Amino acid sequence: MISTKGRYAIRVMLDLAENDTGSYIPLKDIAARQAISKKYLEIIVKDMVTGGLITGTSGKGGGYKLCRKPEDYPLGEIIELMEGTLSPVACLADKSNDCPRKAACQTLPLWVEYDNMVHDFFYGKKLSDLIRKP
Repeated sequence: MISTKGRYAIRVMLDLAENDTGSYIPLKDIAARQAISKKYLEIIVKDMVTGGLITGTSGKGGGYKLCRKPEDYPLGEIIELMEGTLSPVACLADKSNDCPRKAACQTLPLWVEYDNMVHDFFYGKKLSDLIRKP
C-alpha cells in the first residue's frame, strides 16, 4: 500500500508542475492549494530535495521547484524515493538477497510477474500525464 507520504509527494510535484512560473513556489502556497499540513509537507519536501527530485531555497523568494521537466519524472521514481521498493517480496526487493530456495521456489514466477507489472505501470506513467490540460 502506498502511504500518504508517497501520495502527497506526487501531489506536491504536480502542484509544482502546474504552478511553474520559473520562480520558487512557497511551501505555504502548496499546502494551502493541496489542503495538506505545512508541517507534514516540510518532512516530505526535505526527502524530495535530498533525493534530487526538487530544489529548494529559503528566505525571501524562497520555496521549491522541479529540477527537471514534468515529462522527465516517472511516477515510480517519486513513489520509490518516498516509500522504498515497490517489490512485493524480499527476494525481489533486495537484488543482493540470494534466496536459498530460489531454484526450487514455485511461487517466484508469480512474484516476478507481479513485480514487473507494478514497476512497468508506475515507471510508464510520467508526472506530465497527470497535469490538467486547460
